[in-house]
Amino acid sequence: MHEEYAVLCEVIPEPRCALDFNSPLQLLIATVLSAQTTDKRVNTVTPALFAAYPTAAALAAANPQEVEDIIHPLGFYRAKTKHLLGLAAALDERFDGEVPRTMEELTSLPGVGRKTANVVLGNAFGVPGFPVDTHVLRVTGRLRWRADWRQTQPDPVKVEREITACFDPSDWTDLSHRLILFGRATCHARRPDCADCPLNDTCPSAP
Repeated sequence: MHEEYAVLCEVIPEPRCALDFNSPLQLLIATVLSAQTTDKRVNTVTPALFAAYPTAAALAAANPQEVEDIIHPLGFYRAKTKHLLGLAAALDERFDGEVPRTMEELTSLPGVGRKTANVVLGNAFGVPGFPVDTHVLRVTGRLRWRADWRQTQPDPVKVEREITACFDPSDWTDLSHRLILFGRATCHARRPDCADCPLNDTCPSAP
């Protein structure tokens, strides 16, 4: 595992969050919007959204139709608008408009799960976090980095605990970034590019 990760570190020397943001609030909003769409697409709508609603209070008081019009290209725009307004209201009422810095507080917010909280903790606050998305699940399964690699629907929390137990907390955020970027670029869901994969020699899933 560590030898393969060392290779990923060479291939992806400077991993970063694919979502564009300038504050913890912007990252939280962007991460919520990224559900069932791509980060690239989210980045096309967030500049207008952040300009129109720069604070949690402003977003909480927004006209839902106007928010829907901005995020319409992302799909599921009605449900996402409802999530955003509820999230903004909770931040404004319970945290004075500031994004909290703990897993417990973040996951108490409407529409915020453990994956979203880990993204915010690791990228906005420098708190060790290991977001587990579909790319992380796919890559760690194919590499047999986890015991339940045969599971078609593995438990993300269990995967998070198993993988992070093998790495120093200071590595968790970049580890997740690298697995995600590797999954997007090479270890695709339908047709992984095994021929050009830097882990081809050691991956047990390679043909």
